[in-house]
Amino acid sequence: MFVITRRTLAAVAVSLLALPAAAQDAAPLESLSILAPSSAGSGYDQLARAIQQVMTDEGLASGIEVENVAGGGGTVGLAQFVTSNPRGPAAMVLGFALVGGILTTGSPVTLADVEPVARLMGENDVIVVPANSEIQDLQGLVAALKADPAGVSWAGGSIGGIDHVIAGLFAKAAGVDPTQINYVVHAGGGEVLASILGGQTTVGISGYEEFAPQIESGDLRALGVSGSERIEGVDVPTFQEGGVDLAVTNWRGIAAHPAMSDEDKAALAAAVDAMVKTEAWSQLLQERGWTDNYLPADEFRTFLEEENTRVQTALQEAGVL
Repeated sequence: MFVITRRTLAAVAVSLLALPAAAQDAAPLESLSILAPSSAGSGYDQLARAIQQVMTDEGLASGIEVENVAGGGGTVGLAQFVTSNPRGPAAMVLGFALVGGILTTGSPVTLADVEPVARLMGENDVIVVPANSEIQDLQGLVAALKADPAGVSWAGGSIGGIDHVIAGLFAKAAGVDPTQINYVVHAGGGEVLASILGGQTTVGISGYEEFAPQIESGDLRALGVSGSERIEGVDVPTFQEGGVDLAVTNWRGIAAHPAMSDEDKAALAAAVDAMVKTEAWSQLLQERGWTDNYLPADEFRTFLEEENTRVQTALQEAGVL
């Protein structure tokens, strides 16, 4: 027997009111697999699980599962995603790092092989040091870099990702050859955190949320955030406030499997569009220090085409390409 509950009716009503006519005929998703092309605890993983949480709590989708596939700056997960034969609706999260990963690895599988759904959020990177570090602020880091670029080891994410690019651009803005920096690649935020806390590297660089508990506990000292403005409610200066003329913000979004049916793609777009309009999503963005950078599918597709050129230029300026 099929039972229509008030919760189901409410979810459908939210979708119908919030979405364009093309998506209003889509049935709610009864299952969804989301691939995060990185390790647990990474920025991609956090976004995937945030989508899972809000969509489930708001009744916009059910049976959501998250899978992590790390490696190659996200290209290993991308290749697995595109060549897989999913049994039901499937999506993956993506962002600046994946665009960079594709460029630096020469991946034959690109974002042209997936179906853009939406750009969702932006995030500041933050540079941190252990609490007992002699580096007290951004100018202290600049001084250490100028004295011995290779002697300052950076714990960050994949080659060509946002962390790597910002580290290179930071060095360049500080008057240091970016090709001389000692950048140590890690599979995700969890490994970066372990490396910096364990004293294996001098500084760590990643999304603010990945370091937030340790910054708040005092185990890590935050030197500066990468965006043009401070994170609301967080007493950490921007790079520019610290005397380094640089402002860069990361972004992440979601794409659908190319083999998904038109009905499932419409249902996923409907669920995502409804999700970003909820109070729960707004609250989550605020709690995690993320900015609302939402773009629907068509605008996101155009953005991705333009972003490929922008990221390539940034990688060249950072000395990565």
